Amino acid sequence: MAANVLTDQGFELIFRSARTHNGWLDKPVSDDLLHKIYDDFKWGPTSANSSPLRVVFLKTPEAKARLKPALSVTNVDKTLSAPVTAILAHDMQFHDHLPFLFPHADAKSWFAGNDKMIADTAFRNGSLQAAYLMIAARAHGLDCGPMSGFDAAAVDAEFFKDGCFKTNFLCNLGYGDAAKLFPRSPRFAFDDVCSIL
Repeated sequence: MAANVLTDQGFELIFRSARTHNGWLDKPVSDDLLHKIYDDFKWGPTSANSSPLRVVFLKTPEAKARLKPALSVTNVDKTLSAPVTAILAHDMQFHDHLPFLFPHADAKSWFAGNDKMIADTAFRNGSLQAAYLMIAARAHGLDCGPMSGFDAAAVDAEFFKDGCFKTNFLCNLGYGDAAKLFPRSPRFAFDDVCSIL
């Protein structure tokens, strides 16, 4: 196997054996590990290096209590028991940072006065970065539980009062309790969803 190819064990860890967890072991996630995850996923590509993802990691009971009113009933217990819940949002003013992030072109001017382009770019690239975060978390030995099932406007009102950040989705992070997993759901075969032209 070529030296620059991820090992089979790596693919097992990140994709094949990884599961979406709803139950969690009582094992903390350190701040240092969250920093390491960021230091890896920040390198994932985004258009014009726009990097619009903004993350709030909720660890304390007080922080989780602020989130609880916005959660659907089915997401309360698993979120309160997770060591970390990440609010994954995108910065609607990401383009203000482009002179720093993309200095070899006047990329900020591409977005001036174009609210739809700003919204589309922020959402698309913030979603990419959120996926990179989950891959990095799995690579560092954590399990993930991404969630819809919440009131995004309520989360924004509570955590992003200035209106610049918009919540995309939530993701619980920690060490999953395998005893609480249900049988793995099927996936499509290549020919069901892909074509080669």
